[in-house]
Amino acid sequence: MVTLGLALLLAVGLVAAKLAQWLRLPSATGYIMAGLLLGPSGIGVITEESVGHSLDHFTQIALMLIAFGIGEHIEIKKIKAYAGSVFWTGLCEALGAFCLVSLAIFAVLSGSEDLSQRWQLSDQLVLSCLLGAVSVATAPAATLLVIREIKAKGPLTSSLLAVIALDNGLAIMIFGLAVSLSHQIIGQGDLPLIIALGNGFFEILLSLVLGVITGVCLDFALRKMSSEDEMMTAGLALLLLCSELAVFSDLSPLLAGMMTGFTLVNRAERDVRVFRALNSFEPPIYVLFFTLAGSHLDITNIGSAGLVGIVYFFARILGKIVGANIGARLGKTARIVRRYIGLTLLPQAGVAIGLIFLLSADSSLSVYAQIITPVVLTGVFLSELLGPLASKYALVNAKEAVLAEKGAGGGAKCAQMTEKACDDFMRSEEGVTILPWTWEKLTPSPNPQDVVVFGATRRHTVNGIARIATIFAHHYQASPMAVFVQPPGTDPPPHNFELERSEVESMGYDLKTEIVPDPHVPSGLVVAVEYYNAKAVVLSYPLHDKSSAFSEILETVATHVGCPVVVVQFYGVLHTERILVPVTDMHDLAEVFPVVVALGKVGEHHITLLYMMSSDASPETIETKTEQIYDWLDRRPQQVTITVKSVPTDARVMTIQQEAEEHDIVVMGAIRPSGVRKFFFGSLADSLSRELRKPLIVVYDAKKNRS
Repeated sequence: MVTLGLALLLAVGLVAAKLAQWLRLPSATGYIMAGLLLGPSGIGVITEESVGHSLDHFTQIALMLIAFGIGEHIEIKKIKAYAGSVFWTGLCEALGAFCLVSLAIFAVLSGSEDLSQRWQLSDQLVLSCLLGAVSVATAPAATLLVIREIKAKGPLTSSLLAVIALDNGLAIMIFGLAVSLSHQIIGQGDLPLIIALGNGFFEILLSLVLGVITGVCLDFALRKMSSEDEMMTAGLALLLLCSELAVFSDLSPLLAGMMTGFTLVNRAERDVRVFRALNSFEPPIYVLFFTLAGSHLDITNIGSAGLVGIVYFFARILGKIVGANIGARLGKTARIVRRYIGLTLLPQAGVAIGLIFLLSADSSLSVYAQIITPVVLTGVFLSELLGPLASKYALVNAKEAVLAEKGAGGGAKCAQMTEKACDDFMRSEEGVTILPWTWEKLTPSPNPQDVVVFGATRRHTVNGIARIATIFAHHYQASPMAVFVQPPGTDPPPHNFELERSEVESMGYDLKTEIVPDPHVPSGLVVAVEYYNAKAVVLSYPLHDKSSAFSEILETVATHVGCPVVVVQFYGVLHTERILVPVTDMHDLAEVFPVVVALGKVGEHHITLLYMMSSDASPETIETKTEQIYDWLDRRPQQVTITVKSVPTDARVMTIQQEAEEHDIVVMGAIRPSGVRKFFFGSLADSLSRELRKPLIVVYDAKKNRS
């Protein structure tokens, strides 16, 4: 049953996360909703009766990895400038939540006739104090997942992570103080208040020391390792050992984990490879953590918590927001941080639940835990659903979310769109923009005999196609020719090629045109290319074409012509200044090199050759291959400045996508596989045409397609 539970949590959690992303919600919200569906509040597949506590280990592992990940972001050099503001913000938001929740709960308990009869004044004070202390805790998991999902970066993000680290230390200290104060109120305090407070400080100090020791040990171990697998294993082993030692010693695993990451990232060597290694291990653990959290939430708690639970939830939100704003003002924080920091501190989960478990285990306070537990769980339930939304809203509006800021390549146009909506927009007629030619006019050959043919069917991008065709014509000392295939007996095209002619003439060339009478576009193009013995033919992917018509056209043309077929896919604004050329072997390089030369001749370009190698390639092999490529380029009769970057990779499409972020356009050579060959081996160019968020030029070599 445990294995089935794991499978269900992972599968349903992943589907729910995809649905949440489609609805513009954080993945964490989707995971929690999946847990609710599977747990007692839903279909009841994941319950204590079915899986018991067998999956709790994943929660402990996830919390340690989350704490370690937060520590990575608290780098002294980066936060030194605003350390004071972090301190004041963290202190005031913690005290704000504690004070406001305590006062609000006390007002409800004393103002309600039913509750005031059940609980004496001393009991009301204890309940108010303990609920106020628990309210301080903030859940780092949901916040960190949102930050990673939207790739947030900036002063708000850095301040937030540092405040969360401080917040959880303050939560433990304030909780310890509240418990001691409660013992004094009910007359069962074994220790004076000042000693109890000192014990809280001592617990925090020991947790931090344990984290420092673990961080130093991890740093020492990393120096002996070069393999990512070894680093992942060693890192996980030391982190879990640290967690178990903290639990065994009644210390805080969360603080110890944060301090481990903090120590490692602030060492002089700053070897952070283990963070990257563990990142590949985290996704399924995160899915399990949040779906399990959702499965433990019970909607019936809202009913049993009643008015106290609702007051607790809203008072905590108000206390966090007001307190954080006051602290940010005292610390003279940037206006954008003051405005949004409070909204990012709403999630509450693991630490708060751990604190109410401690109350349940305290014999003198367990009676209060009966009302505190449903109240806090109500707050956890609501804050885990709304908290990630509030965090994402704050980070996006603070302009620190990479996807929101860059709009997946769409700039301000995509600022309010989902990732998918932005991608669709940038591939549409509204999103594609062909800027006017601004470089100097080209000088044509005196008597060009050859042509470069381009299709003149797609009117919205035909000027972009004309530009690319003219660049190739300039390389081949030929003329650009626009070809329109017209079925016999139909009226001639109404446009008279004015867009193409205007673009070509702005580049310094004259345009040739040809209307080919043919019932089928592919055969008409083939006839024109063969009749004029074209040096190349340039086509464009259709914008938002869901049919296979273009694939059939390309298949026919690429198979039957004797020249290279250049296919352009437009995406957003067409720029060609920074060109990325991905290749997988020297044959690919030889085939795409003429295209690179053609582009390199025009204007000012920066060209990067991305040579993708096997992931197990050694540094020596990579260096040798890079030298071989430079030597090959030096021996070419046509010279163009190219930067060679050889990289090992496990996923070619992802590697190209990452590198393309720093470039304007991707140019690559490709075969056109079909039939069984395409089914088994696929096509890198086809995959890129679907996934890449940059303009793409694919060159299908005639000889290679016929082989």
